[in-house]
Amino acid sequence: MGSDPPELPPPPQLRWRLREAPDPDLVRRLTGELSLPPALCGILAARGYADPEVARRFLRPRLEDLPDPGTLTDAPQAAERILRAVEGGETILVHGDYDVDGVCAAALLTRWLRRLGGKVEPFVPHRLRDGYDLGEGGLEAARQAGASLIVTCDSGIRAVDPIRRARESGMDVIVTDHHTPGPELPPAFAVVNPSRSDCHHPAGDLCGTGVVFQLARLLARMRGLPQEELHSHLDLVALATVADLVPLTGANRILVRFGLRYLAHTEKVGLQALMDASGLDAAREQGVDAGQVGFVLAPRINAVGRMGDAGVALRLLLTEDPVEASALAGELEEENGHRKAEDRRTLDQALETLARDYRPERDLGVVVAGEGWHPGVIGIVASRVVERIHRPVVLVALDGERGRGSARSIPQVHLHDAVERCREHLIRFGGHRQAAGLDLEALHLPAFRAAFNHAVGDQLTDGIPPPVLRVDAELPLEEATDELHHWLGYLGPFGIGNARPVFLGRGAPVADPPRVVGKDHLKLRLGNGRRGLDAIGFGLARRHPVGSLGPTMDLAFQLRENEYRGRRTLQARLLDLRDPTAEASS
Repeated sequence: MGSDPPELPPPPQLRWRLREAPDPDLVRRLTGELSLPPALCGILAARGYADPEVARRFLRPRLEDLPDPGTLTDAPQAAERILRAVEGGETILVHGDYDVDGVCAAALLTRWLRRLGGKVEPFVPHRLRDGYDLGEGGLEAARQAGASLIVTCDSGIRAVDPIRRARESGMDVIVTDHHTPGPELPPAFAVVNPSRSDCHHPAGDLCGTGVVFQLARLLARMRGLPQEELHSHLDLVALATVADLVPLTGANRILVRFGLRYLAHTEKVGLQALMDASGLDAAREQGVDAGQVGFVLAPRINAVGRMGDAGVALRLLLTEDPVEASALAGELEEENGHRKAEDRRTLDQALETLARDYRPERDLGVVVAGEGWHPGVIGIVASRVVERIHRPVVLVALDGERGRGSARSIPQVHLHDAVERCREHLIRFGGHRQAAGLDLEALHLPAFRAAFNHAVGDQLTDGIPPPVLRVDAELPLEEATDELHHWLGYLGPFGIGNARPVFLGRGAPVADPPRVVGKDHLKLRLGNGRRGLDAIGFGLARRHPVGSLGPTMDLAFQLRENEYRGRRTLQARLLDLRDPTAEASS
């Protein structure tokens, strides 16, 4: 009988970091002038909204507060060229990308240019056949369509050679993108990208669809059309902005705040079908939140781009036929099931490899490779491995003599810089601080693994820092009410850069014996008497076995709403818990 398989070390313990409490006088002033709960006003003050008027504008943002699209570098030239193409009957190829942002951007621009009377051919590359960005696949699609103008969406900023070839063949190219430019801007007719060093647009962190929306606003202005005609397309902007993990602050927060409302009541039959197929049909009545976009809708659109042809998702977002929409949504649902199965298989194999080979004291930057892994899922799996071991991770899908890698990082490591240090072992690479992609020859894998570990170690001279859980404020359980939960919603939508508030409950009594539900979720009842509060901690049983919990615990939690059999109740979503004798901050 064989020995038990090796196990990974337990996940690292979180370090709680309690935000410094704001001036009580500021909180009292906000509470008095806004007539809002003190807990909410404390969070507003701590997050920089201590002035009552500033806080009011934050709680009630307006679409009128979006920045002027004309301040985007090259946007006026781009809009003029597009309108000239529309009025002259030229064929325009709209070139997207195979992720949610690229598909939504292409759908939005295609719809809007057709509204203006343009002759438009939409195109998104096939991940495995065409690769990322504008390349030969896109150029051939433009030639086949007879296009004289290509407008890229969420792509093109590094496509220097393909754009040069397009110009040589007589086509103009307009780039709309948000990714970091390379050392040389592409030789396009116009390059609309808020990440350009010479662009001073106030919203510098828009996603690709956000950039397209701003360009569409400028086109509407130049055509004398009301901006309100564009508002129905905010559903696509919200979907892309949440999916692309850009900060939900400033303009992005405004776009998502209103976009979620339009998404819940979308007139696009493709989005209606996708929501129905994914079990969000009730949300069309009750409203959609950013979490449902990020964890339900976006993965289904991404799945076809990862596993097959993103053109299916683009057709879904463009169709006006409910029957076709239902069929296409079914394809997305099926591909998402395949993607989940591939995720699980790859994650299981990666964790098995790590359990055998990983040494925490030695491996600061981790490279895991496997034969036959699907390149479309290794980024997702790399993120989950990072969550498990709290180290920068590169997952490499090997296919014979070549490998394709996807990397994810922790906040303290600039991933692109680390990968760049290893460039002599790579065929190509690209990315940013927290994510990167690369290709390499399989025989160079050991050298790359050693170089990557060394490069990460040079950034972490004091070793791997513990993961940090940022806690906004203390909150006694008796103040955790439905009213507070209602008002906290005005701080949203929540996501990167605008986190859902996390509260510290000190010495909270555990009313009923805790139990494990599902595989490793903790279920608790908190409080004494009738003013109790249900609590659940997803995955916490791995770090906190039931037998280790005392009659009172310190809790780091969020206030969430739980729906069961049509009944909605307030619930504490536990992020971590510990013995009350431990320190609450560091």
